[in-house]
Amino acid sequence: MANSFFKTINNSIKHWYMPLIVGIIFILIGLYTFLSPLESYVALSILFSISFLISGFSEIIFSISNKDEIDSWGWSLTFGIITFVLGNMLILNPAISLTTLPFYVGFLVMFRSISSISFSLELKNFGIKNWKFLMLFAVLGLLFSFILIWNPLFAGITIVVWTGLAFIATGIFSVLISFRLKRLHNVANSIPEKFNQKYNSIRLEIENELKK
Repeated sequence: MANSFFKTINNSIKHWYMPLIVGIIFILIGLYTFLSPLESYVALSILFSISFLISGFSEIIFSISNKDEIDSWGWSLTFGIITFVLGNMLILNPAISLTTLPFYVGFLVMFRSISSISFSLELKNFGIKNWKFLMLFAVLGLLFSFILIWNPLFAGITIVVWTGLAFIATGIFSVLISFRLKRLHNVANSIPEKFNQKYNSIRLEIENELKK
């Protein structure tokens, strides 16, 4: 908690809008998936590949830009790379089958949901309220990803429906995360520089005393 607070005091979250872009992309993909028939899975594969490339690249930029502000930036970087690589794989194989695509999507959403759970706990350490609400969408995304991977026809619901639900849950989480990050960004920017310097001085004194 203290370490995270020091980071919040001294650094402003950069590019807080990146998760917002990713979230909107995922929500739009989820809605489009609901509206698209099963015959259009080749078109969906192309759409997914482009979306994954954009969202993966955005997440890579966000994680690297905030490596000094967010403890779990490595998770974000890892899943940004995974998303980007998956986008490239889908571009190289656009004629992917109906039975194969859910596994691609399922594993991607599963990895992102695990990252989201970690990020929710990170926000808890920052003192952000309603982190449990964010955790809920992360867990939902994880649940939908498990269903896609192991039993896509669960309860008679089609693969398309589970795919759409997985994308929407993950997208909503990213949108909510972006607004929480914006709040941290605004708080950090509103702190006077004089207070920052004084706070740094006190922190260094405490750290030096602890090392003795």
